[in-house]
Amino acid sequence: MIYTLTLNPSVDYIVKLESFQLGELNRTVNEAKFPGGKGINVSTVLKQFGSKSKALGFIGGFTGAYIEQYLQNEEIDTNFVQVDEDTRINVKIKTGQESEINALGPNISEQNFALLKQKIQHLGADDLLVLAGSIPASLPKTTYEELVKICTENGAQFVVDAEGDLLKKVLPYHPFLIKPNHHELGELFDTSITTAEEVIPYGKKLVEMGAENVIVSLAGRGAVLINSEKVLFAKVPSGEVKNSVGAGDSMVAGFLAAYERTRKIEEAFRYSVASGSATAFSLGLCSKGKVEELLPQVHIKEIR
Repeated sequence: MIYTLTLNPSVDYIVKLESFQLGELNRTVNEAKFPGGKGINVSTVLKQFGSKSKALGFIGGFTGAYIEQYLQNEEIDTNFVQVDEDTRINVKIKTGQESEINALGPNISEQNFALLKQKIQHLGADDLLVLAGSIPASLPKTTYEELVKICTENGAQFVVDAEGDLLKKVLPYHPFLIKPNHHELGELFDTSITTAEEVIPYGKKLVEMGAENVIVSLAGRGAVLINSEKVLFAKVPSGEVKNSVGAGDSMVAGFLAAYERTRKIEEAFRYSVASGSATAFSLGLCSKGKVEELLPQVHIKEIR
């Protein structure tokens, strides 16, 4: 079973206006709401490919109930820890350009965190945990380290999609996959990275530091996969970018779904790139049909 973890999920409330006037009454043209959070996005895309997952994390109040019901209606299993305060609402205002108002989220107590760790204690050798996104301020900075240590002790694999020190500190526990973009990779090593060739030495360092597979996305310039055996470069499909939110989560989900089915790294990488592109070319998360339409355009070559 694949488990996805979203420590600070949200209800994303998206409103579109012709224009926005500060201090005036503004009326929407249209609006939508749906669950937000990187782990939830991974579960949603996995469902598109027919891969089962279970969503973990913290939810509370009427907004948390909405997220749980929404996912269950989509036939995505959940096993959230209930907290006292309401799950946050993030507002995204679209008026030609997008502005965002992101809430802090509920306070998570030591007892809440202990309950989450108990759930992860049940993962075993046939399970994989996806840890995605930032850590809420009310949780310890060592949260990811504590959780991946449990996975390692129980033989469960894990994937981490996070930035900076959060990512660095889990590398000694040997994540199955990490997926920094080129900006995040550059920040890790205090440098600037813009090309696939520049990715390679730093991607190899991440493998030396403990990662089994490293995917580095370069936006429209392609993506690179590095592990102890090979370095692969993928040319991304061409298309109109409509949305960047969730593209990285889609890459993780596409990789895991294809690897679960084929056990082939190259095929998983192909689906990863097609999934990220399909989301970028869509208004929401990718569909299986859109991914399969783009697959023939994803050309992979071994470069080292």
